[in-house]
Amino acid sequence: MYTRHDEVPVYSYRDGVLDALHYNHVQVALNRLGESLRMTLPKLRTLDLILQRDAWIIVDRTYNDLPIAAWTNFDKERREGLHAPVHCQIRLFVPNAGVLLKRVLEAMEMLLGEQLDIDGDSSHTVINFPRKR
Repeated sequence: MYTRHDEVPVYSYRDGVLDALHYNHVQVALNRLGESLRMTLPKLRTLDLILQRDAWIIVDRTYNDLPIAAWTNFDKERREGLHAPVHCQIRLFVPNAGVLLKRVLEAMEMLLGEQLDIDGDSSHTVINFPRKR
């Protein structure tokens, strides 16, 4: 499990809100694929995303997995339902890390969609209820 985001000094903290879609997809992926996932982010040369239950961390693998930014302290108690956003804390470890956040979330959705095969999953079928005669 990756813990350097708790050990490295933080440049700045922000309050954040994660869309329910992002949070729910990560929880499904962690349930199906494992307790910790690592993804190479396309078009972001040396950056990887590590997904864990307690944090989502952007790391730079060329600098020995130094954290760049992280979403932490997910406040699930304030959440009103599965459709509601999740409040969290965003930790920025370098000055311009904030510009990456939206792009990383979009890449994460694409990669999770491929790994979970959400749209093309043919392992599920709909069973019709028998008709009354």
